[in-house]
Amino acid sequence: MKIYAADKSELMQVTKVERQGDNLVLKGKVFGTMPMAATLTPAEARAFRKLLTPKLMWFLVTLPFRKGDTK
Repeated sequence: MKIYAADKSELMQVTKVERQGDNLVLKGKVFGTMPMAATLTPAEARAFRKLLTPKLMWFLVTLPFRKGDTK
């Protein structure tokens, strides 16, 4: 999975998602070279949930089924 910056340049290539205790860990490379592990804690997941609106939740549910940009 790739995560892009606002200018559509590749920001992070996620190669693995795993659980470590109560945390979610995303492993991959930043800018295609620097290895990185990003951790999502339960507290941060709750903070993210507060940012979600019903419209945004629906978008996230339907996102995998959208065509998106073709490069």
